[in-house]
Amino acid sequence: MKQLCLIVVTFLGLLLFFGCSQEKNKVNQIEEKTANEEVEGTPKGETAPEVPKPITKSVRLTAIGDILIHDSVYEDAKSNDGFDFFPMLERVQPYLEDSTITVANQETMIGGKAIGLSGYPRFNSPFQVGDALKEAGVDVVSIANNHTMDRGEQAIQNAIQYWESIDMMYTGAYKDKVDSSRIRVFETAEGIDVAFLSFTYGTNGIVVPDGKSYLVNLIDQGKIVQDIKEAKQLSDVIVLSLHFGQEYERLPNQEQKDLVQLAADNGVQVVIGHHPHVLQPVEWVEGKNGNRTFVAYSLGNFLSGQDEFFNRIGGAITITIEKTIVGDEQSIQIKDPRFLPTFVQYNNESDFEVTPMFELTNEELPNASKHYEDIRKHMSQWLPELSFIESD
Repeated sequence: MKQLCLIVVTFLGLLLFFGCSQEKNKVNQIEEKTANEEVEGTPKGETAPEVPKPITKSVRLTAIGDILIHDSVYEDAKSNDGFDFFPMLERVQPYLEDSTITVANQETMIGGKAIGLSGYPRFNSPFQVGDALKEAGVDVVSIANNHTMDRGEQAIQNAIQYWESIDMMYTGAYKDKVDSSRIRVFETAEGIDVAFLSFTYGTNGIVVPDGKSYLVNLIDQGKIVQDIKEAKQLSDVIVLSLHFGQEYERLPNQEQKDLVQLAADNGVQVVIGHHPHVLQPVEWVEGKNGNRTFVAYSLGNFLSGQDEFFNRIGGAITITIEKTIVGDEQSIQIKDPRFLPTFVQYNNESDFEVTPMFELTNEELPNASKHYEDIRKHMSQWLPELSFIESD
């Protein structure tokens, strides 16, 4: 009996011994695998890779309409020291200087007094127009338009020399071939680089001298596409100014829409239109690759001597350019379009002043609030989400 008990105890002991040994081997195998093989895709000695955090930066771009200096305007600007146009822009200065970049359509050449000042139909304006724009917060001027050749090459060269002297970026008309070959890129402190291109439909029948096509950029689809392609290599965003459309028409024509579609299909993010001298609505246009282009078909007259009611209304469009960087990838988004309607006040061709429409009283403009609301509806008819700037 004792012998049988001894055999049973021995057998149970062996089972316990081998069972413990096998369990220990399993634990050792798991620990060894954990130490030497990949667990959930992470190699030995390494931690899971961190997902790059998005870095977002933004700038604001503002564009204003035509600076069209009739003789009544520069006569009103006369001062003891020459000409002072800044008082005409003082009420809108806070809205222009508040943006990172502000661009204006300088429709008349500032060829200076030495070659003779003139108004319609062949304009030549004082240098001091440039000083006023600079003081008001303008950073870039588009100078390709139907009046670029009004007073010939001398006015263009004088104007460019002055723009350079006050460190104002200009685009659309150039001093020579080398100058015209350089794409204008505004490099912001935020690291968002913006290229500015500018073209006009024509020059009122004035022939550009042979071999001097650099004096003004005429609308040519091939050149536009080529310049866009080059600008893409140099910048994050392209702003294309187009001097086009039918004067005094409040809606864009098919030619305008076709050119904007060309720009959108080639990746331009912003199109700013000029020439009709009245406001035309803003909208988004979809490019062939699904991209969105913001377009203002016409920003009207910002400062001029024209006296018809709708010729006295212009404005400033402001958009936000947002750049998001994730690792080596980056994307650009145009967002938050806002508009400031403006009105040119004057009395008996004097005391010219550009005024935000929302500030106008009935004494300054009868039925001011109704006119303001009409302009709001007109500009937002294709872009219901368009907001309006009503304080600085």
